[in-house]
This record gives sequence, C-alpha cells and structure tokens, in this order.
Amino acid sequence: MFMPKKPLLVSLTIIRYPGRYIFFALCAMAVHHLPLLFNKKIRFRKLLGCGKGGGFSKTPDWQQWAILTVRDEAMLPGTQQDLLKVLYGKFIAGWYRCFQCETHTFLLAPVSGHGSWAGQQPFGPIPHTTNYSGKVAVLTRATIRLNSLSRFWAHVKGTAAMLHTTNGLLYTVSIGELPFIKQATFSIWNSVEEMKTFAYQTQHKEVIKKTHEEKWYSEELFVRFRIVAEIST
Repeated sequence: MFMPKKPLLVSLTIIRYPGRYIFFALCAMAVHHLPLLFNKKIRFRKLLGCGKGGGFSKTPDWQQWAILTVRDEAMLPGTQQDLLKVLYGKFIAGWYRCFQCETHTFLLAPVSGHGSWAGQQPFGPIPHTTNYSGKVAVLTRATIRLNSLSRFWAHVKGTAAMLHTTNGLLYTVSIGELPFIKQATFSIWNSVEEMKTFAYQTQHKEVIKKTHEEKWYSEELFVRFRIVAEIST
C-alpha cells in the first residue's frame, strides 16, 4: 500500500464513438496504453470496455468505452477538451476529438471502501466506513472464478434488471477489463441511504450473501466516492 503525499483524484471518462469508428475504438484499447504508461503523474490506470444494460453485463457495447486513472489531486481546467489533455495527455485528447467522440468525465474523491484491484489498492489508504451521507458514486468490481461463472451470471440477471427501477439511482454504467470474468459497475446515487436500501434490503442482499458463501470472486473491490465534478462534451 502506498501512502500518498497529497489527496488523490480519480477520473473516470466514459467515451462514446460514432458507429462508423468502432474499429478505431478497438485500436484505442491497445494504442492508448503507451501514453498513459509514460505519464508520470498517473499512479494507476485502466482502459475499460463497457457492457449494455448498466449493471454487470455479458453483452459488450462496441461504441462505448472507458478510461480510469488515479493521480495526485490538482487544480484542473473547466472545459472538457482542456481537461482531457491534462488528465490523459494531448495524444488521447486529440484522438477523441478526431473521431468525434462524446465524452463524460467524472472527477471523484474516495471516501470509503475495501478490497483490491490487480493486487493493488489504487485509491490509497481509505477507511472501510465513513459518515459521508450526500450524493455518492460507487465502484463495484470483481474477478469471477472460472468455476463460478455459471452461478454468478444466473443470479446477476435479476438484480441488474431491478437496478433500473430502484429509487435514488441517478446513473449507472457497466465497465470491465475482460468480458464475463473481470467485471465492474459504476453508479451514482442521490444518497448513501438509498444506495444501502438497494444493496441490503432487496434481492441484491441475497446475491451478496451467496458471493461470500460460495466464494464466487478471486478478487473484489468496493469503493464509495464524493463527486468533485462532472464535465461532458
């Protein structure tokens, strides 16, 4: 675990390509690793695909992708194009502009959480619980064991459908590194209380119980964030 000298800023950008540029969206998953790798201000980075439906999803959305980074908190510009340059560099910002992508960037500050991602704690030493109770963003990520795939997907379908009728949900997107196996959801809730109602007072509670009893995951992560800003094209 690293001990950051400054507060951390998490950025999650959802990128949507026009249908005619899907080939270049796929290329970006390989090409964009290099400029992110050489950006010394970035502590942690992930290029991610998106699924359809909002929750954990087996169906890829070939037009929609995501990029997540963690860096030292700093003053950032207010416009989306300038923001993308600062966050990810001129090459990636120019790529999105060239291929007429719609982008929506969330700037986030972690407030509580537990677990790991690729054996790391990318969001630094954050408390397991917090008294924070305002509008909240939640990242839930898991690596599913191969021998648990059928059980996992059999139970997730029902909770994913229920998610969209839940009070307090403002936004949700399915993101992941590897279809079927390395899955995540990012959601925004009107309040922590409404998020907890969905998690612990609905069918979702039983699914959480089964994940631990049957050990579906080889790795998992759950983090809550305060939303610093949202900026869109």
